[in-house]
Amino acid sequence: MSWNPKTVDELLLRTFRSGDEDAFRSLNEAWIAQAFSLEPADREVLDNPRAHILSRGGQICIAQLHGEVVGCCALVAIAPGQLELAKMTVAASARGLGIGRKLLGFAISVARQIGAHRLYLESNTKAEAALHLYEQLGFRRMAAPDHPSKYERANVFMELPLISGKDLVTIAGSPKR
Repeated sequence: MSWNPKTVDELLLRTFRSGDEDAFRSLNEAWIAQAFSLEPADREVLDNPRAHILSRGGQICIAQLHGEVVGCCALVAIAPGQLELAKMTVAASARGLGIGRKLLGFAISVARQIGAHRLYLESNTKAEAALHLYEQLGFRRMAAPDHPSKYERANVFMELPLISGKDLVTIAGSPKR
């Protein structure tokens, strides 16, 4: 890589655009194959993210450093106002720079812009760093859902209620009169 791995001064967070398909696939294949095995549900989404994510009302967030895609995260529509955070990864060569935290924060903002009121995710206890990051940004563990997961590896389930700034004012208390 031609970029200095110690700086993220040229980090660009953006949504998916034509040409990102290969990076989305290869970044995800790398992390999944490292600790697990690719499952049919992985292959389906990675082979056609436009059909399985974008055309269904979801979005894919991209982290680009010095012109190279180094991270990604999918927001998959699962119900009205609800998105699943999925396929989040940062390239091994770009880890430890805070890119995952920035990418997750960006994905949460995009989810709000889409109109989601809840983010849901499935993970695995082997993904300790990711679980810690999710918790730091407000995700809370929950019981396994009633529906079966598409992924055999899923053994941790989390959610993040999304509230607007207006809701924050209401929670903090009514304005002084």
